[in-house]
This record gives sequence, C-alpha cells and structure tokens, in this order.
Amino acid sequence: MRFLITGGAGFLGSALANRLASSGHEVRVIDDLSAGDSENLDEKVLFTRGDVNDRPKLWTLLQDVECVYHLAARVSVPQSVLYPREYNAVNVGGTVSVMEAMRDAGVKRVVLASSGAVYGAQEVQPLRETIVPNPDSPYAVSKLSAEYYVRTIGSLWGLETVALRVFNAYGPGQPLPASHPPVISRFLRSAASQGSLVVHGNGTQTRDYVFISDVIDALTAAATARTVSQRVINIGSGIAVSLNELVKTVSNVVGTELEPLYNNKERGGVMQMCADLTLANKKLGYRARVSLPDGLSRTIASDARFQS
Repeated sequence: MRFLITGGAGFLGSALANRLASSGHEVRVIDDLSAGDSENLDEKVLFTRGDVNDRPKLWTLLQDVECVYHLAARVSVPQSVLYPREYNAVNVGGTVSVMEAMRDAGVKRVVLASSGAVYGAQEVQPLRETIVPNPDSPYAVSKLSAEYYVRTIGSLWGLETVALRVFNAYGPGQPLPASHPPVISRFLRSAASQGSLVVHGNGTQTRDYVFISDVIDALTAAATARTVSQRVINIGSGIAVSLNELVKTVSNVVGTELEPLYNNKERGGVMQMCADLTLANKKLGYRARVSLPDGLSRTIASDARFQS
C-alpha cells in the first residue's frame, strides 16, 4: 500500500513509518520538524519537510495514496494552556486541511491519532469510548475537535475515518523537552543520573502507559480493518498504574532504590485514567503485548540517554 504520514518524523510517526517501510509499503512523510527528526527515518521512507496547512504540498504528496495517518500535532498539555491559538491552528486547522486535501486527491481512508486526554476527569473507570468526553486543557479540546471534524467531514464526503485515542505512549526515542517532559522519560533520565524522581501531587494518580510497539500494532491494523469507519477506539495497556507504583517499577528495573520527591505545588492532573480495550480487541484484534517492566527495560537498552 501507499501511505502518507503527517508528523511522520516524530516519536510515533517515525516508528510507524519505519514499520510500514520494512513491511514493503511505500511510505511518504511530511513533517515541519518542530518536534521530529528526519534522521530517525529509514532510508526507504520519502521525507518532505512541510506544514500540514500547506494544502498544495499535501495534495502533491497524496497522489495515489491509499491511506493517510494524521499524526501531526502539538502535544504538550501545559504549553497548550499558554498558547491555545497555536494548538487550535495546528491540531484543528491542520486536520481540516488534511481532510480537504484528501478529498481533492481522492484518498479514501484516514487514521487519526487522538488522545486519551479527551476524557478528562471521569467518575467511572476504565474509560469506554461511549463516555462523554470532559476535556480539561486546550490540547484535549483540540484533539476532540479534530475527532469531530474527521468524523463529520468523512461522513459528508464519503471518506473512511477512524480515530485512535492513544493513552500514555512511551519508548525509545521519545523526546525530552526542557519543560514538561513525559513522565516515564523524565523518570528514566533521573534514574540514569541517580537523581531523585520528582512526583507532582501525592503520587496516587493513575495513568495507562502503553509501549510504542503496541501503539504501532494498533495503527497498522487500523489501515485495513473492516467496520471501523466513523469509530473512535481506545489504545492503551488496559492497566492503571499510579505514579508511586511507577517509581517502584523503575527502581526494580534499574536495580537501584530511587527516592521520590513529592511536589504538591504542581498539579498532578486528573486522578484516574485507564483505557477499556474491548472495542480495540473486537475491531482491530488489538491487545497490549509489552508489560511495563519489559517496556522500561527495552527503552533503557535502546536509548543511550537512559543508560548510566
């Protein structure tokens, strides 16, 4: 098959592009490199530097493409609070641009990478796709808006659409920005330098951590799965892990007792988040295969930043 991946030089995008290319598919990538690195891409991947709001460039890249993976997005929750207009322009406006370019080029299927963040605080766990979302940040609002645009435009124009709500993905190569890095990468970096692990809040809040290879399994399945059009599907591990449990697991994996430092001045986010994977299993044949200890071990072994 021929694929176009927007944001394809990023953490998820490059792993997906390389998986598809190694399986013999023709893969095209567009990325503005604001967060990605084209050096992460296999030489068989056709890379173009560009913006998803550049519709003429998108239209050119979409010729003869059979499926689009729309992964291009700004992804920092704290940054979205400071710059909501930028997040709307990229995450929402960029999605509409991709859909318009697909229509004009005759591409029939799009797989959107959405986020478990759209659920926000909920009284019931695990989170099923039928729960009414309660987004609590401009980032979450932008991803939910992108879902609605993809589904609505797809229905109006006869395009097959599926949105995967990816929970807390982690693995080798995940970016470590100076401000607000992802918690697992932050913990592993601190562990490698034998530093303390800073926990925001009291550490009892739970998250659903899913290893990158499991996410890529779901993404690849979504390109050809039947009866998924107009669907929203959770992708996670299906296991709720508290930050305190994460500290202990990291300690066990690195073989060193690590001391958590609690920063109660920083907001720890929603208290609970865990994906219900019933629909993912039914529609995509998906199940998480990599446990948290195994995923942490693989990440350390494959990423020099986390090796002491």
